[in-house]
Amino acid sequence: MSLLRALQQAGVLRTLDDALANTMRRLDPDTPDDVLAAAALASLAVAQGHAGFDPASPRQLVDADIAWPDAEAWRQQLAASRFVATPASPIDEAQTAPLVLDNGLLYLRRYREYERRLAMQLRRIASAPNPEIGIEPIALLFATLFPDAHSGDHQARAAALALRRALLLVTGGPGTGKTTTIARLLTLRVAQASRAGTTPPRIALAAPTGRAAERMAESLRRAVAQMAEQGIGAALLEALPAQASTLHRLLGTVPDSPRFRHNKDNPLPFDIVVVDEASMVDLPLMCKLTEAVADGAQLVLLGDPDQLPSVEAGDVLAAILGAAGAGDALSMGDAAALHPLLGDVPVDAGTNHLVGHRVHLQHGWRQSEALHLAPLAEAVRNGDALEALSLLRGGTLSNVHFHEGVDDPLQARPDLLAHFRTLATHTDPAQALRQGNRLRLLTALREGPSGARGLNARIEVALSGRRIGTPPAWFPGRLLLITENSYRHGLFNGDVGICLADADGTPLAWFSGEGSDHVRAFHPAALPAHESAFAMTVHKAQGSEFDEVWLQLPRADSRVLSRELLYTGLTRARSALHVAGTADVIAAALARHAGRVSGLGWRLGATE
Repeated sequence: MSLLRALQQAGVLRTLDDALANTMRRLDPDTPDDVLAAAALASLAVAQGHAGFDPASPRQLVDADIAWPDAEAWRQQLAASRFVATPASPIDEAQTAPLVLDNGLLYLRRYREYERRLAMQLRRIASAPNPEIGIEPIALLFATLFPDAHSGDHQARAAALALRRALLLVTGGPGTGKTTTIARLLTLRVAQASRAGTTPPRIALAAPTGRAAERMAESLRRAVAQMAEQGIGAALLEALPAQASTLHRLLGTVPDSPRFRHNKDNPLPFDIVVVDEASMVDLPLMCKLTEAVADGAQLVLLGDPDQLPSVEAGDVLAAILGAAGAGDALSMGDAAALHPLLGDVPVDAGTNHLVGHRVHLQHGWRQSEALHLAPLAEAVRNGDALEALSLLRGGTLSNVHFHEGVDDPLQARPDLLAHFRTLATHTDPAQALRQGNRLRLLTALREGPSGARGLNARIEVALSGRRIGTPPAWFPGRLLLITENSYRHGLFNGDVGICLADADGTPLAWFSGEGSDHVRAFHPAALPAHESAFAMTVHKAQGSEFDEVWLQLPRADSRVLSRELLYTGLTRARSALHVAGTADVIAAALARHAGRVSGLGWRLGATE
């Protein structure tokens, strides 16, 4: 049996994957079957979040009992095909062909070009000449903002590095102060301009989703308030941005086009671009963002390297951090170098790589005293199933609860429905939204009895009285999740709203606006694509936080499960965490990485 036929019989190919192979066969009936099958797999790879397909590891993409070709012979067949381009170097644009074979990986041409362009842009930004910055005039301010610079304050390291690098990577887990660090280093940049008598830098804050952008702005406003209490001048703080936008809004969407208004020919009008939740940014979007960063501008990427990669193709942050190296860019003394009477921050010699551009924040600042999550998060990060299960079963972690063997949260916790019912009693939409975001059911899967869709359907029936299987309608207290970007409405994928009647009894859907008490109302029939949000997949919850989280795992193992998924799910909790599932499923998840096939890390390290 041919390989393509075996894949078709296994039911692993989508219609689109099969169509690509059939189109190539029509164009050239002599195309070897293994080449046609590889083309279909390269298409499937993108749908599963990979940048390309690795012929040496086909089971990473398709776990089926199939007789796979020898990897080297397969690559040779591909290289000889008229449909496959083989660039001479990682920086050369691929010849016009639907597929590209590069460094052993088979790409759809568009995605290989995204990788190539992104690598070139990151190296362009990182290798920008160090600006002539006056350090001494702001040394006192630096000491005020970072009084512990001499004792290993990693936030001080990041700020010191930001004054010397056009590309800055700030990583750390939840509550390690990434946004606080950004607020302080931006204050230093504004102070530099003020002391030099120049205009303040133009600053943009952005995140992949509307909710993540809202959280970023909230965190920055809190950091500004703290600096004001420290006595930092109002003129400096007023120059900081008060709002953040989605990356799509920042770049400027073009209707019915994958392109943006801002690109390499029309760069963003900002001197500093700060992007939060960088792990959520996919390969095409990160490529277009970096191309739109103007020459001489600074790009700051914030993210948690242990979270899930983006839903779409690529694991961009992981590849960038891999090229940057695991260690901090500055030594303890370097961060303190901005203190008066001390030397300047040393500059790394490399210009064609990312080494020396990362600081990893390690100290947790935000974690609630009521939630003792750090040991469990560490065990999950390390894939240590024995330690994780011991911690869950031991009952020694404050407000961390393990519901072993439970697969139905609605039966195990009847008060969940009671909580959701109270949402309909609120008359203030802003208060209702805050209450709605206090607790969330998170699931690993979308489908199935323990999946988000099934749980939402049951909750809808319980709250609205409608029969199961009936399409959900507007009912007071229904939580809504936007699933597509709508710039006409100013609503974006991941935004959460609530259904409540206004003072006149008109049914409306309410979403947060600028500021915690500002809300916007929409007629439900006019909303973009949406679904209920009582239960959400961990992927959809990325970029959000909730006071209390119930993390529901499926009854049986699934390829979707990974240590990154568990880590992302449990770190959404601020005050209380409930984990429901079996020991076997947790152990299987912690033994699996959410790895993606990508050549970006290799490409970033390649020499010209």
